[in-house]
Amino acid sequence: MEALCTSSTRRKVARSLVIVESPGKIRTIKRYLGKDYDVKSSVGHVRDLPTSGQAERTPPARGKSSKKKALTPKQREAQRQRQKRHTLVRRMGVDPDHGWQASYEILPSKQSVVKELRTAASKADQIYLATDLDREGEAIAWHLQEVIGGDEDRFARVVFSEITKNAIEKAFENPGKVDYQRVHAQQARRFLDRVVGFEITPLLYSKIARGLSAGRVQSVAVKLVVEREREIRAFKPEEYWDCFADLRKDDSESTVHFQVVRASGREFRPHNEDEATQARARLEEAEFKVLTHEAKETSTSPNPPFITTTLQRAASTQLNFSVSRTMRLAQILYERGLITYMRTDSTNLSTEAVNSVRNHIGQTFGPKYLPDTARVYQSKESAQEAHEAIRPTEVAKIDEPMPGLDADAQRLYSLILRRFIACQMTPARYENTTVTVKAGEYELRVTGRVMLFDGYTRVLRPASRNNDVPDLPKYAVGETLHCDNIKISQHFTKPPARFSEARLIRELERLGIGRPSTYASIISTIQDRGYVTLRNKRFYAERIGELVTDRLSKNFDNLLSYSFTADLEEQLDQIALGKLEWKSVLDTFYTDFSERLKTAEDAEHGMSPNVPLPTSIKCPNCGRNMNVRIGSTGMFLGCEGYSLPPKERCRQTINLIPDEEAVSEGVDPEEAETLALLGKRQCEACGTAMDGYIVNETTKLHICGQVPDCPGLFQESGSFRIKGYEGPIVECDKCGHDMQLRAGRFGKYFGCTNESCKNTRKLLRNGEVAPPRADPVPMPELECPGLDDYFVLRDGAAGIFLAASKYPRNRLTRAPTITEIANHANEIDPKFQFLLTAPPTDPKGNDAFVRYSRKNKEQYVASQKAGKDTGWRAYYRDGKWVTEESKKRPAKRRSTKGTTKRRSS
Repeated sequence: MEALCTSSTRRKVARSLVIVESPGKIRTIKRYLGKDYDVKSSVGHVRDLPTSGQAERTPPARGKSSKKKALTPKQREAQRQRQKRHTLVRRMGVDPDHGWQASYEILPSKQSVVKELRTAASKADQIYLATDLDREGEAIAWHLQEVIGGDEDRFARVVFSEITKNAIEKAFENPGKVDYQRVHAQQARRFLDRVVGFEITPLLYSKIARGLSAGRVQSVAVKLVVEREREIRAFKPEEYWDCFADLRKDDSESTVHFQVVRASGREFRPHNEDEATQARARLEEAEFKVLTHEAKETSTSPNPPFITTTLQRAASTQLNFSVSRTMRLAQILYERGLITYMRTDSTNLSTEAVNSVRNHIGQTFGPKYLPDTARVYQSKESAQEAHEAIRPTEVAKIDEPMPGLDADAQRLYSLILRRFIACQMTPARYENTTVTVKAGEYELRVTGRVMLFDGYTRVLRPASRNNDVPDLPKYAVGETLHCDNIKISQHFTKPPARFSEARLIRELERLGIGRPSTYASIISTIQDRGYVTLRNKRFYAERIGELVTDRLSKNFDNLLSYSFTADLEEQLDQIALGKLEWKSVLDTFYTDFSERLKTAEDAEHGMSPNVPLPTSIKCPNCGRNMNVRIGSTGMFLGCEGYSLPPKERCRQTINLIPDEEAVSEGVDPEEAETLALLGKRQCEACGTAMDGYIVNETTKLHICGQVPDCPGLFQESGSFRIKGYEGPIVECDKCGHDMQLRAGRFGKYFGCTNESCKNTRKLLRNGEVAPPRADPVPMPELECPGLDDYFVLRDGAAGIFLAASKYPRNRLTRAPTITEIANHANEIDPKFQFLLTAPPTDPKGNDAFVRYSRKNKEQYVASQKAGKDTGWRAYYRDGKWVTEESKKRPAKRRSTKGTTKRRSS
């Protein structure tokens, strides 16, 4: 009885509840806080504005029935507009007309999470909101407080920039309250984006095409890519030539590559081959003497520790990671307590961290690598100095592997660690040498650099300088050099470089657009909308992105102004500091925005519509002319009968393949962009460069870059094909006709040229044609477990497999056994008949399953017992089956891919 009383009393003892965002933090934080704290996760946001665009409908007011009065046309139109406005406000969840009232809803996927948190909160006296320390984390803390409810004094706000014992204990020693100014700043951002998206999107639907959207920041990011695209398109490449001479000393057999830089006191830049050839002839007759030999010592200092944007750029250039991948891996490192918070714009470092790394440098590398005083780095004015730079929570050995991390996470951690250690080390010192040689009227030059002291480069390799010669010999002024060879080479001036992910983020940061927590979502959004595409790690503006940018720039020039967007970001920062009232900022923006929106919606003087461009190409379905159309999925040909009444309507479309996919013979890959510009036609109507599109193997269209505002169009006849396959002609395995490489929504494929044959074959990533697929074999005796369906034997890229007959509605697949396919021996395709001779079981009687080796590109069999691999294998070699036993493989580490996704990074 006494034991029962003790147990009951223990259950009634209240515990403190700690709520974090990510489940990945629970175990670490619980270990540091102890048994008196119950740690739960909100798994990101729990409440938001209506996610489906449909808020709860307000029932109509009921009163005394009265006879409805007849309304005038003007009154009916006013009533229609009021109802339209009411529906829009309900869908947005925000009412700009009534003090920005918001209708927040618990996310459907978080109903069970909220229920669990409410139950845990009812048993706790104190609730700690330990969400992330940025403004979005502050807003999540406020939403949790509102959802759980109860006495506000029960709630405390704790923040920490690293998940370490000291940081967490210090945070819980000095808890605070939810910062409502930061919540208001986040709400203001959310409401602005909501209003812009919901009110402009219907306008884009009606004026341009369905499936489009606009955003306060995303549209500005698209504008950057579009402007760069047009700079490239308007660029006029100029020819120029370089001239190099291989010179050597009397006592040396090795030559040094000198470049001709000046001629008769002016810059040397021949514009054609004749000028370059004349220069080479004169140099061949000249005497080469050393004019100057200058050497001076220089030094380079280490870069500051990482902030969000510099980490994203470094991971892109050095590790080949996308922005989204970098942030996902950084999130894992943060949740495991290995690095500080990864969304920051401050280079500030704590005194404790600096002392720790300086001790590490002195002990590991010696006093020569340790500056007399700690390095201090200045952040930009708008940076939040309360945050720290991204750094390791503990200084570890550079090559020491961290347990439990996959290879990519380990590489990112090593990058952060090296940058942190290097930022507190001494500069690297070099001797820079410049040698100038005189040859008649010409001057030649070469530069070299030799390291005198490695300094911080001991741990962090600097960027290479391609023009430097590392082992430059010593030259004496007046010394005569021997020329072994003179080379001339043709080049063309290059257009401005396209944005990579890292460069686009850098430009957004430079202009003050967006914040560290938003860059990854901006990059993914503009691609998801189809406004830009990422090819070869560079952004290309799609025509629909250009069209939307043009229309928005004309009607909402302030919204797409870089300074206006940056000023709004600054105002949001001022709201967070309590220096501006958030609703007044929203009102000021919305007053101007609503007026511009009303003007843009006007049928006569508003936003220009997306008008189709007529062509002389006939519709293969009805014979009418096809029109060039611009949709959310790109440029295509659509029948002009699309807008006719239903009985006469024709929905026929033809894909247009961009000229970038066409084969261009004799093109240097390094200068493909420049030479492509040289090959573009100029529009006769406006002089703009025209974009080429392949219609079929005999027809190509050149469409003005200003379409639909300019009707410039030229149709070219010839022989065209798509690049991506250089092998022999592919013969259709169904009818024997040739197959042609085409481009579709899901990539490149081969389609039969016989119109009555619909056979296709996929082009694999390795550039090879996928083998012909065998016909599916129904196996009704094999029922799908848990489904009213049966299996069908199918042929795929990874060999034969069993799939539900109603695939893809029922996405159930598995490997077949030899016994199962033997029951359908007469139906199996001849190319798989050899499998019927395979052993049906291993020596222990376990079933043999058909497998496929991607490495060797062959089918083999392997046995299983209770769903686990036994290690037995059988391979088909030289007409017979050869068996082997492999060692039992160790259990795989738990993948990080299944980690619960938190809010967008």
